[in-house]
Amino acid sequence: MKRHAEAQWSGPVETGQGTLALGSKTFSGPYSFKGRNDGSGTNPEELIGAAHAGCFTMALSSRLTQAGYTPQGLVTTATVHLTATPAGFRIPTIELATQASVPGINEQEFQELAQLAKENCPVSVALSGVEITLDAALVEAVAS
Repeated sequence: MKRHAEAQWSGPVETGQGTLALGSKTFSGPYSFKGRNDGSGTNPEELIGAAHAGCFTMALSSRLTQAGYTPQGLVTTATVHLTATPAGFRIPTIELATQASVPGINEQEFQELAQLAKENCPVSVALSGVEITLDAALVEAVAS
């Protein structure tokens, strides 16, 4: 299985601009250095966060289902930290926070399955050089 994405860019980094597009054609949008600060377009970090949140949530759903539970709702956010260093920008940390409505599961088993999902989703594995934290909470119902 292979997936594709494309980036186009013109101009100097501070004032230039580009377009990011997914091979599935479900997203195409502008990005720029300025957009990292003012939200005028997406940025690579935001896309990494979306990919990580999506991958983790699917992995958690899979783990729960394999353990005999039916998740009623899962909502995950990923906060990607971008830090300027003398060597350039780095992503030192990604914070995953998930809320899950899973009838019949106890807290300990839920936490164990959530940790396994965090450690083994393909995006977490690909980002193994980044500190990944997880705040996983069981709730009665997930707000949409």
